[in-house]
Amino acid sequence: MSEPEQTSQTEQTPEQLEEARQYDRAQLKLTLIDKAVDFLFLGVMAFVFAKPLGDWIAGQSWATTATLQALAIVAIVFALHMIVSLPISFYGGFVLEHKFNLSKLTFGAWLWKKVKLWILTGLMECALMTGLFLLIVYTGVWWIPLSILIFFVLNFVLGMLLPVLILPLFYKIDRVDNETLLAGLKRLTEPTTLTLEGVYKMNMSDETVKANAMLTGFGKTRRVILGDTLLTNFEQDEIETVFAHEIGHHVHAHLWKMIPLSLVFSLIAFALCDLFIRGLSAQYMESFSYAALQPWIIIPIEFFFMTIFSLYEPFNNAVSRHFERQADAYALEHCGADAYTRAFSRLATLNKADPNPPRWEVIWFDSHPPIGERIAMAKEARGSRQ
Repeated sequence: MSEPEQTSQTEQTPEQLEEARQYDRAQLKLTLIDKAVDFLFLGVMAFVFAKPLGDWIAGQSWATTATLQALAIVAIVFALHMIVSLPISFYGGFVLEHKFNLSKLTFGAWLWKKVKLWILTGLMECALMTGLFLLIVYTGVWWIPLSILIFFVLNFVLGMLLPVLILPLFYKIDRVDNETLLAGLKRLTEPTTLTLEGVYKMNMSDETVKANAMLTGFGKTRRVILGDTLLTNFEQDEIETVFAHEIGHHVHAHLWKMIPLSLVFSLIAFALCDLFIRGLSAQYMESFSYAALQPWIIIPIEFFFMTIFSLYEPFNNAVSRHFERQADAYALEHCGADAYTRAFSRLATLNKADPNPPRWEVIWFDSHPPIGERIAMAKEARGSRQ
């Protein structure tokens, strides 16, 4: 079979392209609605109901400390937020995925997975936001550098725990035992300094037809995780291409390059938040004092961070897309344009990805370049080598 024939067999048909565009537009509408609901809900809670809620909780016999009051406020607002967002989550995560034949989950299985996610995120949000409030109250202006340090450490710890503790809560994960595949993947790591704890298979096929892969963890938990949908539906050279892309992130030290950017952004965000706290406190304090801050202020702080992170998202996405292009170039160099084109065309078909979404959508929401752009880069690389 000639190379052009191989490539054409994996490209999306006009019908598949139209379905992918419809799926992308539906997801985009839901994303915009979800963000609007988030801002409206948290904005109303922050500037209308947070203080009355805080005053009511403070009057309860069990709310004897600021810590308990802050925990209760964050937990109640989180629970209400999940209830308000549930119709959007249900439509986007269950109805839409079934409508486009991407999900295999029953309603019960979807709901159980959602409940586990709510519990995990709820516990984390309660701990983080309550801890932040206590840090502000008890350390004063030092809360800014201390928060940056804790933010950095927590990200590192969560990165280590993700593959061994968090992902297994949602997926069954086993070691890959295909010796032929492992030999090919090992060959790709030999020229690099990448040390892997192992290559693992994530059972995604019970719930979706989509394919995915990731390089995750740190140190002893550093590993590559490949979706079983990827292992089942892709040829070995295509799997190696996806794997080489992940290696490209390591070779270009993208993780370490993101750290200083994150630290700079964190410094700016926390400093602006400090100004926000002072401005808001001026409305109910005669003279500002960190120690006199009331627990309800944690909800306006949460709204502030949601706003600042949303404004930062396009910049972060631009950096991420640049890193993805570098990883793509690495995969092209080590696996060739043909395998790369087939792999990413197959990904687009399985995941029903719009190869050319609107530019504004890419800028605001996409951390990866569009599939169409990535395949065009591969075709350009192939043409330059012929």
